[in-house]
Amino acid sequence: MPAFLLRYRVVLIVLLILLGLLASIWLAGRYAEQRAWQERSLEARGQLQLYAQSIHTLVERFRSVPEVLALDSDIKSLLRAPDDSLLRRKLNERLEQLNAAAGSNVLYLLNTQGETLVASNWRDWSSFVGNNYAFRPYFQDAVRQSSGRYFAVGVTTGIPGYFLSHAVRDEQGVVLGVLVVKLELEELQREWVSQPGVLLVADSYSVVILSNRPAWRFLALDGLSEQVRAELVEVRKYAEQALQPLSSKLRRQIDGNSQWRRVDGPDGPRDYLWQRQALDDEGWTLHLLHEPKTLVDSVRSYRLAAAGVWMTLAFLLLYLAQWRKNQRLQAGIRERLEREVALRTAELREAQDGLVHAAKMAALGQMSAAMAHEINQPLTAMQMQLGSLRLLLDSGRQDDVREGLQRIDGLLQRIAGLTGHLKTFARKSPAGLSERLCLSDVLEQALQLLAPRLRSEQVQLHSKIDSRARVLGDAIRLEQVLLNLLNNALDAMAASESRQLYIRIEQQDGQCLLSITDSGGGIAADVLAHVFEPFFTTKPVGSGLGLGLAVSYGIVRELGGSLEAANGEQGAVFTLRLPAAPNA
Repeated sequence: MPAFLLRYRVVLIVLLILLGLLASIWLAGRYAEQRAWQERSLEARGQLQLYAQSIHTLVERFRSVPEVLALDSDIKSLLRAPDDSLLRRKLNERLEQLNAAAGSNVLYLLNTQGETLVASNWRDWSSFVGNNYAFRPYFQDAVRQSSGRYFAVGVTTGIPGYFLSHAVRDEQGVVLGVLVVKLELEELQREWVSQPGVLLVADSYSVVILSNRPAWRFLALDGLSEQVRAELVEVRKYAEQALQPLSSKLRRQIDGNSQWRRVDGPDGPRDYLWQRQALDDEGWTLHLLHEPKTLVDSVRSYRLAAAGVWMTLAFLLLYLAQWRKNQRLQAGIRERLEREVALRTAELREAQDGLVHAAKMAALGQMSAAMAHEINQPLTAMQMQLGSLRLLLDSGRQDDVREGLQRIDGLLQRIAGLTGHLKTFARKSPAGLSERLCLSDVLEQALQLLAPRLRSEQVQLHSKIDSRARVLGDAIRLEQVLLNLLNNALDAMAASESRQLYIRIEQQDGQCLLSITDSGGGIAADVLAHVFEPFFTTKPVGSGLGLGLAVSYGIVRELGGSLEAANGEQGAVFTLRLPAAPNA
């Protein structure tokens, strides 16, 4: 072969090898990059879900506080007579105590003009009392639509907070005022400081209101028009903050909620994996920014592996004639390369499985914590039943043992029913599933749980039950109401010499009536009108929060019925009325 053809052939082979090498390196880099982005995106999505859950849990914990307090008769009385100084001081002290017990930052009451009448911080230099907040959207929303929620920087304190409000109405539904609870989210923000990446919580204006990096706070992720800025100044949403825009440029769209962006932030220009998740209830958006530090190492490893494979193939083709001589060497190189690729693939899969397992364990921990309190009562009853069964076995009373086992089976069924409440807790409303119930069966379940106490306190039970009475509702929640009423009746008779408990179930005029009468001496006339109010109790300090009857009253109202309290000949009478279920 002529020398120039040989040189031409060598140059062509070298060019082909180089082109193939560059192509393999580029393809391997793209593959490694996409795989790394997908894995980081999955990890970031899991982190965002945990952050979203922590915010949702905090807000839901306090969401019902102003709504419950709006039922307080003293608060309504003050709104009708705002000049009553004694009542003002009494409510200032009560809000102060309730605020400390609930763990919120400030509880305060506004009249219909937006002026603060009483507040939990009435003793502080930054007291809200006397300030007017009619310009705040949370006040306006509560007046228009009964409730509101709003994030803003405090006008009085200068501290950012999340405001939850609810209207106070009279019996005719007329708005008398607005109750507000302020949550300062600084503690939640401090808990995020040690977390990796940059966490941003942006409101509906795309302004960062919370962050684990303080320098990123109050940056505008999107441009704000002059009109919007004027509106924000009018309601003093961010106080005197300048709301500087955050400059960023899209490098690549990974999926619907993941992007690779170049961000010129407080830490300087950097590349971030930008992940987002919407918080629909609050109108906020969570953003998580991760620096792809490990991406470079992953891409380099894949490129080196691809280059090695390509060069191996090239040398195999070039030295095919010497294949026999180099067979073992080439086989060893391929085996090592394949082992390295398999090892890295196994490591990646192991890391992915670890993330999934960690998410499962976190969910299991949340469920276990939520169920522990709910199943305590039936477990206690089962323990007492087992103690009785041992005695019955020793005495050879087999029939009673079977009956006891049936009761334990019923308690196990109750525990199984309680676990179904996990779905209920995840929804905004705590209402359970509606089913056709025999009222006497629900009563029997409640009495079984109270049987040890009835025996130990020597209570004589007198019942008149119509077993045909059926209603529509949630058996677990209805049983909770009956347990509250029965426990209250037993508490009322604790000091009585004669303990007589009367229970009656009947149907009349399309309704099912269940009445519970005790011999505990009755309820004082000046107390009778307040027994269903939240936080009202006649028990000694430490024996109750005054929420049992208020919660029971709310459950019965949700089921379309009513709960009434009165005095009988010997004690108190509580009457539960529910619509009768239609015939199946």
